[in-house]
Amino acid sequence: MSKKILIVDDEPDILKIVIFRLKTKGYQTISARSGENALQLLAGNRPDLIILDLRLPGINGDEVCRKIKADEKLKDIPVILLTASTGQDIEKLSQGIGAVDFIRKPFDSQNFINKVENIFREK
Repeated sequence: MSKKILIVDDEPDILKIVIFRLKTKGYQTISARSGENALQLLAGNRPDLIILDLRLPGINGDEVCRKIKADEKLKDIPVILLTASTGQDIEKLSQGIGAVDFIRKPFDSQNFINKVENIFREK
């Protein structure tokens, strides 16, 4: 059975690229374009991994991650942050909110897939 990944990003082009790359590797994908939508999807879906943009309309990605990690049913789902931000210490932020890793935009597709596959190897 293939792993299911929730991708949360408000940029349609990023979503298309990420979904395409993951599907070519055999992963199932579901997507959301806002933090609110992601939390709604999580009420009825249990992905094996969440790829979460930090800058989202409405609820920011860091708040979405905190809500996921505070929920007993969801807290063990690994989260990889996706961000174009260069000004803050993303590694420190990701550790502080419970994310397992981060990827900076623009990203190298192979590096992106390697990070995803590493998460599943470690589980």
